[in-house]
This record gives sequence, structure tokens and C-alpha cells, in this order.
Amino acid sequence: MKPDLGSIRPMRDVRVAVVGAGAFGGWAALTLARAGARVTLIDAWGPGNARASSGGDTRVMRATYGTRAIYTRLATRALALWREHDRQFHGELFTPAGALWLFEGDDVFGRASADALEAEGLPFEWLSPAETSARYPQLACDGVSSALFEPGAGYLHARRACAHVAARVAAEGGTVRTAAVGAPVRINGGPLRALPLAGGGTLEADAFLFACGPWLGELFPDVIGARIAPTRQEVYYFGTPAGDTRFSDSELPVWLDMGERIFYGIPDHAHRGFKVADDTSGAPFDPTSGSRDLTPEGIDRARAFLARRFPALAGAPLLGGEVCQYEASPDAHFILDRHPGSDNVWIAGGGSGHGFKMGPAMGEVIAAAMSGGGVPDEWRLGRFAQPAAMPEKWS
Repeated sequence: MKPDLGSIRPMRDVRVAVVGAGAFGGWAALTLARAGARVTLIDAWGPGNARASSGGDTRVMRATYGTRAIYTRLATRALALWREHDRQFHGELFTPAGALWLFEGDDVFGRASADALEAEGLPFEWLSPAETSARYPQLACDGVSSALFEPGAGYLHARRACAHVAARVAAEGGTVRTAAVGAPVRINGGPLRALPLAGGGTLEADAFLFACGPWLGELFPDVIGARIAPTRQEVYYFGTPAGDTRFSDSELPVWLDMGERIFYGIPDHAHRGFKVADDTSGAPFDPTSGSRDLTPEGIDRARAFLARRFPALAGAPLLGGEVCQYEASPDAHFILDRHPGSDNVWIAGGGSGHGFKMGPAMGEVIAAAMSGGGVPDEWRLGRFAQPAAMPEKWS
């Protein structure tokens, strides 16, 4: 089924506890509060913290998803909500810069994405390597066979957005707390009434939403367990030449390079530097205590890519970096469903490295489901009874 967008029933005075103040949990909490629920939003280290999958400075906002048109539709709705939220609250959460996809050989993903974009009425443009080089001379197109430009895309300010959404939850009647849940969560075959918190105390509610990203497997080892696999991902910020604006978002869009390894990046923003990231799934990672030091091997790969694709940045100084994580499901689809042992416990996660952009729309989908709506079959827990499908490239 398609995502159930916008059909949220009133939840006046229903007490809802939301665990996890990232993209899914924060926006769901805000949407539920606006539906009349009495929301308590908790997070172990606070909204957008450095351990969270929704932390860090920026995320790509795009609607290109190959044959997975469910996400193109969801991203279309999410983009409209990001823009509407910025207009209403002046949050400056979305920067429209466009997105340029570079294909080295096979562009089947791009062709399928273009069909889905067209179905949603979203603009796009195909460019030859020569046209790409002429438009963006700072970018070397060796090995590029075609390029797809998505003008409505751009990037989001992740940490800022998480903090802003949590502030809106509080402003619109909800409660925001820094608190951790004791693991695992005990479900005894009936409704959950009180959630024990680490360090003592409980959180009482009529309904519970767990949107804890990479910690869902720890909280629900029987239902989720290893079905969400956190992987270690490094992000780098390189310095651009003094006075050179060619690598700013005024002259270069977000870019995604579909080569042997998928690299992506965001042009210099807020004077932080030129962002480069390797999308290849990294090693298994403990999001609580895993080392977040950059590795020499990862830096070397990023430098080699940078020298090839952006020659003027060869030898650019490394200004800093981040180690974050993907929280991948086996098929890279989201997870949204009731806990099979309790009608008032919901689980949302499996962002798989592409979930942040969907936050506002997922808030609607989650709130609609919790108020009696449907859930796309691709996201239900029951799919894990079947053999896991291989994730689509850049899914």
C-alpha cells in the first residue's frame, strides 16, 4: 500500500510516550501533539546528539529512488513540509541547492528515478558529460557516462532541525526530557502501561513509540535484534582555496557519484568546509561506545576521490570530520509496525542512511498509523519472515 499521508485522527488527551528525538521520533511527536495527544518525548542524550543517526551537520534532500517509488512519493511530501515549516517558523532547515547524480556506466537507477520523478511532477534534467563539465567546470567528468540533475533537491541542517523540532514539541504543549530506557523492553503479552527508565523511575502512557534508530535491536532483541545493523560511516570536511567560491552552494549543487564506490557530498556551507562521504557500508559499529576517530584509510580514500573528481581540491587540508552510523534494515526499507506482543507499542526505524530527509512526512505516516491508519506492507515486521532481499543500490 502507499504511505497513508495526512489522514490523522484526533488523539485528544491520549498520553503518548515517544522514545528517540531523531528525525522519525521528533517529527512524530510534533505531529501527535498537533493531533491533541499529550506527548512526552525522551532521548538518552538529547535531540541531534553526536551519537544519534540524526546527528551531524547536514543531510542530502532528494527524491531520486530508482524503482522504489514509495520513497519518491514520501520525499515529495517531506520536501513540501520542510519548506512549509521554514516559511512558518523561519527555521532555515532546508537549503535548496539542487542535486547532481553522476553515473559511471550503468544509469538504470537514474532512468527509473526519472520515471518516478515525472510521475510526481518533479523537475529533472539529463546532462551529457560535456554539458556537465560546461556547467560545472570545477568538476572533472572522467569516467562519467551521464548525469541527472534534480533542481528541487538540496540539503538539510540535521542537528539544527532535531533541536528545532523538539523545541516546537515543547512549544505546542508536549514535554521533552533527557532520559534513557532500561534495556531490553519487557513486553508481557498485553498493553504496556509504564516504561522503566535507566537510573530509576518510570514513564507512564497510553501508547508508546520507539524510534531509537540503532538502539532498537538492543531494546527489542526478540523482535528487531540483528535486523537493524548499525555500520560505521566517516564524513570529512576539506578546506577550499581562499577567496574561491566555486565550491560553495551558490555555484555547485549537492553531488552524488555512482562509481565503483558511491561517494556523495555537499558544497561548502556555513564555512564548515567541503563535505565528502563514502556511502559504502562500513564495519559493524556500537553507537554507544564505538570509537569516533577518523581512520587514515578512510581519509586516504576520500582524498583520492577528491583529487580525481575535483582536481582543484587535490591536497586540500582536512578541516575536520564526523563518525556517524547507518542503521540498516536487511532490505533498506523502513520499519513501522506495532509490536507483535502489545497493541499499544509501536516501533519505527530502519532509516538505512536515507531516512532523515523523510522526517516530516514520516511524522504524518506514524501518527496516522497510531491513530488507526494503515502501514505500507514493505515496512511491516512480518516481511522478515521471508528471506531478506538484497538492498537496491543507493536505496
